[in-house]
Amino acid sequence: MSDTRKKLDDLVSTVRKERDELKLQIHLASLDAKDEYERLSQKCDQLADEYQPVTEAVEKTADNVVSALGMVADELKVGFQRVRQAIRDTED
Repeated sequence: MSDTRKKLDDLVSTVRKERDELKLQIHLASLDAKDEYERLSQKCDQLADEYQPVTEAVEKTADNVVSALGMVADELKVGFQRVRQAIRDTED
């Protein structure tokens, strides 16, 4: 497996793990946090779905693909942080 493909696999895996961890906590969250989680969860699935077909093309256009997927992953991570904060706010 190429280094680029491993990085992409790790990126998708990390985002999925964060999503799954939040899912366990979401039942305590406010409705807004739940809505945000659902939106982010769909985007996470979309990232994974879009990632699969490009794995073969990664070797040819790695920089562009990694950059684009990285931006989506960053957006998801920031969104997950917002959901975590909303969960903390409801616990206070």
